[in-house]
Amino acid sequence: MSQRAEKPLGWRRWLLAETPWSRLQAELGQAYLAALSFARNRLAIVGLSLVLLLLLIALFAPLLATHAPDAQNLTMRLHPPGAAAWFGTDELGRDIYSRIIYGSRITLGIVSLVIILVGPLGLVIGCAAGYLGGWLDTVMMRLTDVFLAFPRLILALAFVAAIGPGIENAVIAIALTAWPPYARVARAETIALRHSDFVSAARLQGAGALRIIRRQIVPLCVSSVIVRLTLDMSGIILTAAGLGFLGLGAQPPSPEWGAMISSGRRFILDQWWVAFFPGLAICLAGLGFNLLGDGLRDVLDPKQR
Repeated sequence: MSQRAEKPLGWRRWLLAETPWSRLQAELGQAYLAALSFARNRLAIVGLSLVLLLLLIALFAPLLATHAPDAQNLTMRLHPPGAAAWFGTDELGRDIYSRIIYGSRITLGIVSLVIILVGPLGLVIGCAAGYLGGWLDTVMMRLTDVFLAFPRLILALAFVAAIGPGIENAVIAIALTAWPPYARVARAETIALRHSDFVSAARLQGAGALRIIRRQIVPLCVSSVIVRLTLDMSGIILTAAGLGFLGLGAQPPSPEWGAMISSGRRFILDQWWVAFFPGLAICLAGLGFNLLGDGLRDVLDPKQR
């Protein structure tokens, strides 16, 4: 029993050693401390639970859904929630619960694609502008000012109206309007780091601007961009739902949550469930990402420590 009790203590002492023997040990120790700090934040745990639940729902949608998302049954049209349909049915007799389950895949797909596009783009533009300065910094920051001068949804509507409705075009439109804040964050971090001693040492050793940005600057800006991305996921969800609500995002009969609210707004007074449950799904998804982002900011942002 004493050996079993000492083993976790030995691992903990190894992780929290003041003088690590290797880089791996130091990184694992920092990750352990970050995990402990994150676990003490109850709201962050709630957010992580909601996000994980959303991921599991999207992953196991065929097993969780009770009906096909596009299956129509006009004899069950606008049926209230009950044993036959847990969340009720819509104007075409489609099961709202099953459509919400499958709609989680669309929502997470849009969020994932936007993040893949805007995260690296904003990071590269911000780091390059902040380190090189000069005319490049002026041009890129004035361009970001133009994008930031308009509300994201309005700008996304303009892009979608120009290139046409659809999920793919909605992703492109959201990505085109979402990158400026990340560029701003990366630029601010880069300006604070470009005159640091380790950057000057790398410059004296003959490293070029591209190598310094890639090896010295970008790794230190990633955590801030990740925090911003996590906090911005709820805004991406709302923008995608707004485009779907206006008929410019996912097209029928796709079970996208914004489009479901749009089709159910005609029945909101008498058949409340048609629009209520998709709206609740959007609310919970946005809440989960916001709480998770707050927790990650407390852990990853050095200014919050």
